[in-house]
Amino acid sequence: MNCSLCQASSVSDFDIKKLKYWHCADCRLTFLDPEFYLSPAEEKARYDCHENSADDPEYIRFLNRLADPLLARLRPEDEGLDFGCGPGPAMSVILKKEGFLVDNYDPHYFSDLCLLGRKYNFVTCTEVVEHFKNPRKDFELLAGLLKPGGRIGIMTEMLTPEVKFEHWHYRLDPTHVAFYRPETFDWISRWQGLSAEYPVKNVVIFHNKEDV
Repeated sequence: MNCSLCQASSVSDFDIKKLKYWHCADCRLTFLDPEFYLSPAEEKARYDCHENSADDPEYIRFLNRLADPLLARLRPEDEGLDFGCGPGPAMSVILKKEGFLVDNYDPHYFSDLCLLGRKYNFVTCTEVVEHFKNPRKDFELLAGLLKPGGRIGIMTEMLTPEVKFEHWHYRLDPTHVAFYRPETFDWISRWQGLSAEYPVKNVVIFHNKEDV
């Protein structure tokens, strides 16, 4: 077994309640063994149960944890993509209200692959990266969507020292298969030639500093 993100062989396995996980000593990713992935149908059935909505004030407040610091870094003419928007896009609603053009992409619900051939000034990815079964491929895709000077805004619960992984609610969702530490995002930033900043808890914003 090699790490599903950095491909290093320095991974070690551990078991929790009949599930096997792996931890990478290089990029610090923790990930579920593929043997225990849900089937695509089971996974889709769980996503169909999500009730997140742009009409829910609590959910909008939650998304604003990423939207607010990202908006502070955008220019009026910037165009973006909400990657993994789910069945009820909400982040794009927030950003469109601020005057930005935003496309929605989701492999299950808004699967227009033409969008993945475009370049954007920003990409948002809220509560998505923990579902990545092939994070190396997916982060390469995200980085490849950026125009020079572009940004990727990610929100996911991070595996920090105070988290007790065995009892962590985030681990208990069977669709969550990849768990990131800030050190993991630092590794991604170095790998892709991006800068990384952490404006609030569980939010990272990558910046492609190439000249616009």
